[in-house]
Amino acid sequence: MQVLWLQFDKIAGKGIGISHILQFLGYIAQMQVPLALPIAILLSSIMALGTMSENYEFAAIKSAGISLQRFVRPLILLMLLLSALNFLFLNYAFPRAAFKFKNMLNEIKKTQPALALMPGTFNSEIPGYSIKFAEKYGEDENLLKDVLIYYDLKKRQANVKVITAEKGEITTEKGSRYMTLILKNGYHYEELPEKKRTYGDKQKMQSTKAKFKEYIINIDVSDLSNTNTKDYTQDREMLSLSQLTYYSDSLKIPYDDFVAIKAENFLIRAGINTAKKDSTDYSTINSNVLENFDDEGKKQTLNSAVGLIESSLADIKNFSRVLKNKQKMINVYDTEYHKRLAFSIACLVLFFIGAPLGSIIRKGGFGFPMVMAITIFVIYFFISTFGKKMAESGAITAIFGGWLATIILFPLGIFLMIRATKDKGIFNLDTFLQPMSKFFKRIFNYKEKKAI
Repeated sequence: MQVLWLQFDKIAGKGIGISHILQFLGYIAQMQVPLALPIAILLSSIMALGTMSENYEFAAIKSAGISLQRFVRPLILLMLLLSALNFLFLNYAFPRAAFKFKNMLNEIKKTQPALALMPGTFNSEIPGYSIKFAEKYGEDENLLKDVLIYYDLKKRQANVKVITAEKGEITTEKGSRYMTLILKNGYHYEELPEKKRTYGDKQKMQSTKAKFKEYIINIDVSDLSNTNTKDYTQDREMLSLSQLTYYSDSLKIPYDDFVAIKAENFLIRAGINTAKKDSTDYSTINSNVLENFDDEGKKQTLNSAVGLIESSLADIKNFSRVLKNKQKMINVYDTEYHKRLAFSIACLVLFFIGAPLGSIIRKGGFGFPMVMAITIFVIYFFISTFGKKMAESGAITAIFGGWLATIILFPLGIFLMIRATKDKGIFNLDTFLQPMSKFFKRIFNYKEKKAI
């Protein structure tokens, strides 16, 4: 719900029709369904079985000879069906909703360019401009404070043309390709470069500086959302499992070629040629390489070796950085693939925790079960996110990172199911307290005997 209202706050009151707002929020709601379904199952299982246990309905069921496993067997089949439904949603509905959401957001930014500008950071969505301001306020949030604009950046000459202003106002007519920016109380600064100047000359470059009370800029925003569909269909959230596999495999081929080429280059630089047989006669050459040279030759050989080592180390350092970035891109797709599969059966995993937990705590209603459900789901989500980040960085494999939350919590669910079947609590305090009480009793008895 928090995500829903945060997105709604960005577009509400911005002149966008109610049908577009409902459609926009509908896409966000679809993206939250795979996250909401597992926590709903967890909460409902704790509440339902907790209420039955609190009202001694489980006692009546067990007195009839029906065990907990037999009682929840139909529910397990239902959880399998819901897990399959969650899988289909993650594989088809979620990518489509994510694609539609981003596409619609780009269209809204085109009709309302002010929405694309965020305070406190440089906004470079508009081609040729980098705009920063401290605050956006007003009824329509079209008033700006402390504006800083770098423009004419298409020529790749940053800081050449700069505008600063105390205040600004964004006005855009519906259907217009221009965003009008009215600036007040500021300065316009522009350098005047000449051809073929050295770096030292650029420090003395001529420039102009003008002060203004009001300055109007018409910015062409027609290209603001002209994002090629192919540029963002590769976003992992917008891909199905088959597409994730396709992009992962397409990245692995150039990755393997890159590693093979770098390995061959290292061998060549080290003077190792595996393709040809070495026919040199080494019988007359001393095994100690330096003994084959005079003093001057030894010095040159050592200097050459040191230079080659330093160059190789620098090359390896750069290679490892590039290799890590390439591997991370592959890990992103592989981790998302396994995370989708693991999250599909989250309904079953969390049911195995919630059902016996409700039977053990014997509390129904919305109070304590709600606290327990949120706590357990936060733990599950934290472990899942932790495994995802580690897998993407290459610290662990993509399979292990994607399934980490399931690997940790599913055995916990089995453990709780066994404890609930045997009418035992989560853990037996007597197991810990009895050895301690016996220990202290022995000490006190020993002191009493010694005193006698």
